[in-house]
Formats: sequence, structure tokens, C-alpha cells
Amino acid sequence: MDPERPSADPVLVEIVEGTLASVEREVETAIARTARSPMIRDAHDFRAGIHDARLRKLTGRSYSALVQPVVRDFPIAEMNPGDVFFHNDVYLSEGGIGHLPDLCVTVPVFHDGAVVAFVQAFGHHDDIGGAVPGSMPSHARSVFEEGLMVPPIRLWDRGVPNRAALTIMTRNSRMPDSLAGDLDAECSACLMGARRLAELFARYGREAVEACFDAIIANTAETFRRELLAKIPEGVHVWEDYAEHDGVDPPRLHAQRITLTVDHSAAPPLVIDFTGTSPQARGPINHAGDYADGVFLKKWLAPVLRNLADTPDRMAELDVNEGVVPLIGMRFPEKGTLLTPIFPAPTNARTFVILRLLGVLAGVLAKATGGRMPADQETIRYTGVHGTGADGAPYLMREVLGGGSGGRWYADGEDTIHVVPDSRNIPVEFAESRWPLRVERLGLARDSGGPGLHRGGLGYDKHVRMLRDASFMSIADRSILSCWGVNGGRAGRPFSVEIEGRVMEGLVDDAPVRAGEVIRVRTTGGGGWGCPLDRDPEAVAADVRDGKVSPESARDDYGVVLRLSGESGGPDAPGGSGRAEPVGLAESADGPLVDAEATALHRARLRAALPGTAPFFDRGPGFPSLSGGLPYAEVDLR
Repeated sequence: MDPERPSADPVLVEIVEGTLASVEREVETAIARTARSPMIRDAHDFRAGIHDARLRKLTGRSYSALVQPVVRDFPIAEMNPGDVFFHNDVYLSEGGIGHLPDLCVTVPVFHDGAVVAFVQAFGHHDDIGGAVPGSMPSHARSVFEEGLMVPPIRLWDRGVPNRAALTIMTRNSRMPDSLAGDLDAECSACLMGARRLAELFARYGREAVEACFDAIIANTAETFRRELLAKIPEGVHVWEDYAEHDGVDPPRLHAQRITLTVDHSAAPPLVIDFTGTSPQARGPINHAGDYADGVFLKKWLAPVLRNLADTPDRMAELDVNEGVVPLIGMRFPEKGTLLTPIFPAPTNARTFVILRLLGVLAGVLAKATGGRMPADQETIRYTGVHGTGADGAPYLMREVLGGGSGGRWYADGEDTIHVVPDSRNIPVEFAESRWPLRVERLGLARDSGGPGLHRGGLGYDKHVRMLRDASFMSIADRSILSCWGVNGGRAGRPFSVEIEGRVMEGLVDDAPVRAGEVIRVRTTGGGGWGCPLDRDPEAVAADVRDGKVSPESARDDYGVVLRLSGESGGPDAPGGSGRAEPVGLAESADGPLVDAEATALHRARLRAALPGTAPFFDRGPGFPSLSGGLPYAEVDLR
């Protein structure tokens, strides 16, 4: 809290906080309704944010980029009403932009002739140039292959668009109309948001509103310190996880390590040290995170802490704004690692690192708190096709399909969630009407969730039949390594794509697909939490009836023996096959039933076969293939 400002009226704080959230939603709604590209309009892969004149993020519903690079190059005193600033340069964004397709628009808010806040929007756009359609070349070795780099510029000057700059950007895009439409939507929406915020200042005055800003940020800091950080025992805790390939070199373990030091009497009470992270990759999985003292990464990682809340309802109430920044210290290794890449290292698949870090922090907190964190969740991946339509024009269909979230200490994981807030799959009706393809299946991938006391969520199972020759593209990890299980839970199943029996790698730019061929995509399942042999047998039977778990998995992973209604005898009964077959189970009106006696005997045998010393994390069968045969990492032991 600024000591020179008066204390904020608590009622006004609620009004201001609600207004900020309302303006943020209004900006995002306006963008979604007026943008042109499917990635922005339909998949909703964009965010809005509001920052004050001290560059502090005030809204907490979602993450956003940073204002620091704009103010660095354009001092606040030189800004004017109607200005719109633009940038997408990864290495000149102070860590706020991860790859070139993320375009950022920033608009200053004025009151009495002075800048009092900023409204910002940034999102993933269809194409900004580069070596391949979509501007995400999976085999890039340099950022120069990835598209047009734009450092902070004044895109609108006092309400007048810079047509020359817009022409240059659209000329470099394979989808110029979509790019132009998206930029118009984002600039207009942010200008509208700036007017709404100016009305707030005009109604209550700058001093009162800024006092409320201080209170909002201070309240978040105090809430996180009291309700969440207090649950983490003091000490030093270490864990690491891995990306599996970089598109250039053969698959191997690219480590991201966190050493977490907790000292509740220190400032900051949490220190995250990334020492031990692997050297930067030759391929595009690097993330330039070591800028502005890691401010972006602090706000990016802080939502993981909400899992320590007393209840799920309370967790959902906690927003992340600038208040988390003074609670977290960050120590980066020397330049030249996955998190500290040296220009011009490629970064377009930086999701392999930045999203993995969410899981690394969750893992190290799981070790520190005895497992009071969810198992690993899906990570974002882009799949799609590009080619030429019947009209001779090029097209790009790219989709961000979700996957399963990890089982939690109190509940199963969620099915087919999207790690980007509010993002969604592209509607089938829209896809089939716009592109030369037919979606023949969109459902849950059975058995993809990791077995556990609380099962991991399921991923998607999607089948797409191409109606014209095209090229398949994919930017995805977790095609070898799985989402890990924790505290006895098992890993989920990894991502996979097959085209008429041809298995695709996770990083693909232009695999040919002939007309009539079917692309089969199965996204990752979340890891399981707790020993699957402790799961309620009736819950397992319900999963089988719902098609989420196969009868084979019920028996082999959960130790649950099922029988048809009216059938007697377990796997050792005379004539029994020892396996509950999927064929025939659905014929029973009651569905499969639990054979309690056979289940108890079978579970006893499975428990007796469990190893005496087991790691706290289960990484699945893909880990030994990249670790030289090691079944688990040393840090996986509790």
C-alpha cells in the first residue's frame, strides 16, 4: 500500500474491483464478436488485461502480457489519447510474449491529461509469416524462420492508424484478411475498454481509484500469504520434469528443474530457483523468461498455489494479480538454457517449457505438502491441416484440443479441459462448412486418464476425414512421456496421432494426407492421484458403464472384477476366462456389476506384487525409453 495515499473505502474497493472485471470481460467479448480468425473468434486463444500506471496487473481472471516493454520504448509522458501500441518481439517483450504468433495491443487510459492505466489484449493469430503456414515451424533453428518480429511501435497515433505498418504486417501473412480483421477488433476493443476505465476515474477521482488499486493488490498478497503459503512447510524442496523432443535433435530429456525454498519470515517467503534446467534447445521449445525479474513467470506460475486452498469453491474465488509478485523470488541460471535462451534461438513451441513449469511447481509442492496437489494435467497442443480449397485459396485449420486434468486429493480430474482459460475446440458445424473435411468422431478417449484413487481426466478422441489432399501439422509434446501420477496414482496415456495407420510424431509441419484418409487424434489423459487399488469398486464399475474405463483396465489397473447381471463366479470360477470381456457387458440391462469376493481376492494379489519402495511420482512407460532404462528420476523419491 502506498503510504502517501489515503486508505481506500472498502465499499468503493468492491465497486472498482467489479468494474475492472466487467471491463476486462467486455473487451474480450468485443474481440470475440468482431475478430476474423478461427483461433481468436472461435477457439478464444486470446486474453485481455488491465494494468495501472505503475504497470501492475490489476485483473486476475486470466493471465496477460506486460506493459513494461511499451513504457521502456515510449515514455508515459509522450503518450496521447487515441494511441495504440503493438508488439510481438519475443526478445524485446520483457518476457511477456512467448512466440511470434502472439500479438499484443496496448492502449493507455487518460484522466485529466495524464495516463492512469492501460488496457491490453494479446492472442494467438493465424499467421504472421515464417517458414510454414501458421508461423510455427516445428524444425526451426532460428527465430528468423518463425515470422515477422515487431518491437514495440505506435500502431495508432492519436486515433489515426499507421497504415504503413499494418500493410507490412498483413503483406507478411498468408491470411492477410484475418490478420487485419483481428487487429482492428483488438485495437477497437481496447480503445473501448480505455473509455470505460476513464469513466471510472471521472466518477470517483484519481486519488480514490488508485487507492482502491493499492487495496486490491494488497488484499491478494495478504490472502495468498495467509491462506496458501502458510500451508507449505519451510525447507528446501526439489523436483524436475521434462520436455521430450525439440523438433531438431532426437528425442531426449530436456529438464526443467525447480528448487523451492520456503521461509515464511523472509521477503519473499518463496524463492524459485531454476538452476539445473537444461541448456537451450536447438529446436523451438525455448522460452525467454528471464526478463523484468521474472515478473511474467511469477504471475504465470502463481495460480498453481490456489490448489492449496481449503476448498475447491475457495480456490475458484482467488484471482491472481500483481499482489503475488512480492511473495515470489526467482533465480535464473546463466544465459543459454531453456528458460534463458540467447537470441536468435527459436521459441515457437515454447509451450513445452512454460506449460511444463506449471507441472514442475505442482510437483515440487506435492512433495512439500504430502501430496496435496493435483497430478499432472494436459498441456496445450496445436493440430490441424493446411492446403488449398476448392476455390484455389490457401486455408489453415488449426485447433487447440484440450485433454484431461490430473486427479486431485479430493476428486477425479476433469475430462477434455483446455489449459488456456475460456478456450474451446472449434465447433464441428463450423469446421465442416469452412474447410474440406468431415469430423466423423468427437468423444472421450477411453482409458486415457491415469488410474488412481482419484482417476485422471480423459482426453479427446477425434477422427477427421479429409475431402481434399492436404498437409497435417502438429505442435505437441507428451507423445512419449505421459502426464505423471502422484502419491500412488498412475500416469495417463500420452498424445497420439495416426493417419491410416501411419504414426505421426508430436512435431510435424507438412505430413501428406490424401483425400479420403482419416486423421485420428487422441489427446493426453491426466495423471491419477492415489493408489488405484483403493478406488471404490462401484466407482470403477460406473466408469465402465460410462465408457470411460474399459473392463480390461478395471481388472488390470484397479483390481475390480466385473460380471454380468445374474452371472456368478469370479476370474477363478470354473470355466472363467480370468478377464472381464467388453463384448457382452453392455447387453446386461443393469450393466456390469462388481463381483465383491473376486475383487477382494484379486486386489490382495495385486497389492502383494507392489514394490516395497515406490517413487512418489509415476511417469509412465515412456520415461525409461529416454532415461537410459531408469524407471524413475532420483527426485521422484519422496
